[in-house]
Amino acid sequence: MQSLTDTMLERFPEGVLSVDLDQARSEVSVQVAAPKILEIARFLHDDPQASFDHITDICSADYPADQERFEVIYLLLSLSFGKRIRLKARVTEDDPILDSVTSVWQGATFLEREVYDMMGIRFTGHPDLRRILLPEDYAEGYPLRKDFPTEGRGWRSQFDFLPRFDEPPVEHIEGEVPEEDKKPFLSEPSTAASRRREELLLNMGPQHPSTHGVVRVVLELDGERIIKATPDLGYLHR
Repeated sequence: MQSLTDTMLERFPEGVLSVDLDQARSEVSVQVAAPKILEIARFLHDDPQASFDHITDICSADYPADQERFEVIYLLLSLSFGKRIRLKARVTEDDPILDSVTSVWQGATFLEREVYDMMGIRFTGHPDLRRILLPEDYAEGYPLRKDFPTEGRGWRSQFDFLPRFDEPPVEHIEGEVPEEDKKPFLSEPSTAASRRREELLLNMGPQHPSTHGVVRVVLELDGERIIKATPDLGYLHR
């Protein structure tokens, strides 16, 4: 790994900010400049001496006291060589934007969506950047930021999770979004669309309360032909 990091320092003198090499644990952490993340990621994937062909995870950390508040961590694995490397990139709160690496690793699609959903970091070039665990109309912030209150925001922070059995049940919670105002998962069908085309919402997978995180799949149909299938992860958590 020493030769690889030396190559990275030589090839990206302005992109590689620091290298932390732990020989005993065979761990390498490379701090990179945010504008260079995509270029360095593509090099690590394509270069035959590196061949990091699998992205294990993308996560983020929040350091409110730092000027570059947010750090995004990329965990990469070379299946060919059995090597791992960790990339880190920092962005500011005012401009929390990084280039998407989905063009390098398709598996980053859902990972970047989760970082966006939980921390509010946007990824330029992502093919479908929207919330993945929270509802798409959730407008109370980003729950994994350290300034997000533990009790939540909005009506959820006032919600009594221990009901009193001496009071009648409440049919409508104050502050709840009316059903007719909730955004549907699918957009309204185009008036120019063929009459044969239908849109069907289908929950696929085990349908039981003990099943953790049932999968919801949105199918777009043209008659009996499936045109598009979009998974909606985390549906049960909402």
